[in-house]
Amino acid sequence: MTLPTASQPAPQQQSSLTFIEGFLLGQLSVVILIGAFIKFFIFGDPPSPETTASARALARRKRDDGQRRSFSINSSSAAAGKSDIRAPSSNILRHPPRLTTPIILAKTYYNVNAHQPESLDWFNVLIAQTIAQFRTDAHQDEAILTSLTNVLNGSQKPDFLSSIKVTEVSLGEDFPILSNCRVHPVGDGSTGPDEARLQARMDVDLSDVITLGVETKIMLNWPKPLTAVLPVALAVSIVRFSGTLSVSFLPSASHSTPSANSATAAAPQQPLSTTPTSLAFSFLPDYRLDLSVRSLVGSRSRLQDIPKIAQMVENRLHAWIDERCVEPRVQQVVLPSLWPRKKNTRGPPSEEDDGLGIRAMEPVRDVREEARREVEEERRRDREYHAKEATGFAKGLRWRSRAEGGGYEMPGAMPP
Repeated sequence: MTLPTASQPAPQQQSSLTFIEGFLLGQLSVVILIGAFIKFFIFGDPPSPETTASARALARRKRDDGQRRSFSINSSSAAAGKSDIRAPSSNILRHPPRLTTPIILAKTYYNVNAHQPESLDWFNVLIAQTIAQFRTDAHQDEAILTSLTNVLNGSQKPDFLSSIKVTEVSLGEDFPILSNCRVHPVGDGSTGPDEARLQARMDVDLSDVITLGVETKIMLNWPKPLTAVLPVALAVSIVRFSGTLSVSFLPSASHSTPSANSATAAAPQQPLSTTPTSLAFSFLPDYRLDLSVRSLVGSRSRLQDIPKIAQMVENRLHAWIDERCVEPRVQQVVLPSLWPRKKNTRGPPSEEDDGLGIRAMEPVRDVREEARREVEEERRRDREYHAKEATGFAKGLRWRSRAEGGGYEMPGAMPP
């Protein structure tokens, strides 16, 4: 009879070693993934500004080419189906011959092929005076600080952010320099050379430090409100901007007002609505915007100047500019009427005003002054009446002391 050998604990020892090896391997892989994420995502070196600018310009060109093709097809089809709408003519006002782009260039002696680019020195001085006045007005009563705080804490603020506090504002000290201005006709693809509008293109270069710094807190509201709070401080500075600015006038146009029965033959003629003259400006896709982003994340152990945060801010600012004023998108500013009017005149009175005009206006001014005094007197009486009424109401609610005792009673109380 043979006795069994004691070789049974060997499988248990092998399984325990396999579990420990798997556990250590899993922990090691998690550590490696976390280290790679921190190194390449948070502390990774951003690409050079030249590489980033060229890549963004290439992406903008590809996107804009497709948008221009679709816009050209839509505009040509719309122009083909558009009827010739003209306002009723008058026999008194003489109509000069229609001015086209070649006629305007010929009458102003401007040759787009041979004319030298202009320096725009006088325009730089005018722009510098305007910006200097804007900076002076912004520092009065801290108006820009109040406006920025209201905008940043508006309805578009995400729910996971607390109130945003502005910590630093710098409007810069230098001015943009415009140069190399040239004028040439441009069209939208559906019009001929006579229908093309004139466009001025100029180079813009600004080297300054325009800074906006804010502080806020990122709040984690899951699984319950204010589960975690992460303080964040951010300061964004525009260091340099360079690009090509395109400026053109969009003349007024008349078109009919659509109606529900416009398709029927017996529909009455609709009134014409006029689009006002506007100034359109945009930047070419090859512009360059250099930013300096400083960040500080955390409360006790803080992370400073995280590269990925800087890249996210830069991408967001470039997308914001591309969606608003980079070709083929333009910004339009409606121009006021430039016809001389008396109400817009400033300066010393003329000889006509010293005569009958001033004497005729004196009774009108007296009536206006008397009406103004009556309105002010009525407002003053209303204020006094409301003040007396509020005082009597407060006295009626006040406890009054009895003459013989130390107690208190309400007005109109029954005697004891």
